[in-house]
Amino acid sequence: MDAGPVNPAAIVDELVAFQGPPEEFLRKLLSAQCQLGLAEAGAVMRTGEGGRPEVLAVHPAAAQGATAPVWLAQAAEAMASVIESAQTAILPVHSTEELYGQNARQHLVILPLRGGGQVRGISAFVLSHNDTAVLDQCRERLELTVTLLSLYEMRLSLQRRQGDLDVFASAMSVCAAINEQLRFKAAAIAFCNEIANRWNAERVSLGIQRGAYVKLQAMSQTEQFNRKMRLVQDIESAMEECMDQQVEIVHPASPEAPYIARAAARLSDKHGPTSLCSLPLRRGDETIGVLTVERPADRPLTLRDAEGLRLTCNLCAALIGNLHDTDRWIGAKMALSTRRAGAALVGPTHTWAKLTAVAVSAVIIFLVFAKGTYKVDAPFIVEAQHGRVIAAPFDGYIKEVNVDPGDPVLAGQTVLAQMETAELRLRLASLNAEHKRFLKEADLARRESKIVEVQIAQHQADKVAADIDELGYWLSRADIISDVTGVVVEGDLKRNIGQVLSKGDVMFEVAQLDDLRARLEVPEDRIADIAEGMTGELATAAQPGVYLRFKVDRIEPMAKVKDQKNVFSVQVSLLDPSDKLKPGMAGVAKIDAGKRSYAWIWTRQAVDWLRMKLWF
Repeated sequence: MDAGPVNPAAIVDELVAFQGPPEEFLRKLLSAQCQLGLAEAGAVMRTGEGGRPEVLAVHPAAAQGATAPVWLAQAAEAMASVIESAQTAILPVHSTEELYGQNARQHLVILPLRGGGQVRGISAFVLSHNDTAVLDQCRERLELTVTLLSLYEMRLSLQRRQGDLDVFASAMSVCAAINEQLRFKAAAIAFCNEIANRWNAERVSLGIQRGAYVKLQAMSQTEQFNRKMRLVQDIESAMEECMDQQVEIVHPASPEAPYIARAAARLSDKHGPTSLCSLPLRRGDETIGVLTVERPADRPLTLRDAEGLRLTCNLCAALIGNLHDTDRWIGAKMALSTRRAGAALVGPTHTWAKLTAVAVSAVIIFLVFAKGTYKVDAPFIVEAQHGRVIAAPFDGYIKEVNVDPGDPVLAGQTVLAQMETAELRLRLASLNAEHKRFLKEADLARRESKIVEVQIAQHQADKVAADIDELGYWLSRADIISDVTGVVVEGDLKRNIGQVLSKGDVMFEVAQLDDLRARLEVPEDRIADIAEGMTGELATAAQPGVYLRFKVDRIEPMAKVKDQKNVFSVQVSLLDPSDKLKPGMAGVAKIDAGKRSYAWIWTRQAVDWLRMKLWF
């Protein structure tokens, strides 16, 4: 390709100084790159929606409706791999006219375009060269020119930032002009004049809402105006049109604009022609007025101008509104406060807050006046009213156990267990022999008329006889028999056969399951709320959904310590007997302690704690 003499410095200087739009810059950049890199054509592409390649610029420009060249389609196919690898790729371009196996006459150089720390697109160039050295030289030139795009993007970013700073500076200067004023009228005129000077407007008008209407308060470069003037009436109509729709209204408006601008068009036609923009002034969620800016029809407001006006209105609306509210006589201020309070109370705003307040008030009234059953909660354990604890009759070993927990027992008939008696019987035999010996000694002494020896021998014989009677009594108690009819509720001793028991050690507990009661453990801070005769319900942990009625029979007068807390034992009788209850079952009982307001029930514990702490 005969590119002719090329001045790289001039090309680079031209691109660096370029101030036009991005589309034109990309076309110029591709043209310069093709000249510097000896390329026939080039394109800039990026990833569009759905991951599909999107062509941003092509050089030379293709005719409208023309088919995309082969190299451009090949670049689109290779785009994903180049972006993923972030490395320059050189690919051969085969045309349909080439023979199979023939070396490609063209090559495609694909450069990744980086920005923001990632690859955002590619630049593709087609070169008619086969020499590897020439291709590498062209690639290096093209890679050097890629930085020109980054420089252009950086310059655009700096220009946008400078523009934003200029807009912010203008808005702050308007705020400063308002802050210098102490009265609303002077602040409104300063507001309009400053905006007119900063945005080169023919006329700037400020209106404040009064009920359902907007009243004109100030115009730029105008201290006095008559409300009967047609101009004033048309301006107020345009402001009310903006206030009613709560949107910015621009005239002339685009056909797709989602607002009505009839009043704005009438103002422009009758007192212009002008291009105008009306912006609502919002203080928080409240719209307090409208600002209307008019410029000559040949110099309409740009997007940046509209952004600056919007920022200025947002910053100054609160200042304007506060001055307007405070710069009144006392009666007007009181009327305004009353109106706002009434509007907040009955108006359509803050609906959820009002519903919440109504609901909270209703709940408070219900809690104070409605009454419910005050229930005292306490843990309980089920126990038998009539039962026996059967203990070991003497020191000895367990010989045999005949029952398990849960077995029925008949009074005086069922042998629960047997104690080992071999040792007692040996001792009884020894005592019988000793008793006979003392009796013989007494007879011998009596025949020899030895009165003293007779008395001694007889006394020893009587003592041994008493021991024999005692052993006989214990032997008769070796069979452990219950004196009540019931069920064995405690005493699993079959695993302990042969174990040594001391006299009085508990062996079994027999209870009558048809006559059970519950023992409640009421905390001391609730014991004053209950009395004998009260009723309630209890539920065991085994059957939490089954509630059994009971009645309070007895309240023990002395507290006991359990888990480092004082509790009182309360005995209750069951009004709804159940065959599912077993001695030892535990759960929670609720005693009905009378009717109280729900507020008293739910706050009682906290109030009692405060009374103890604050002593009132």
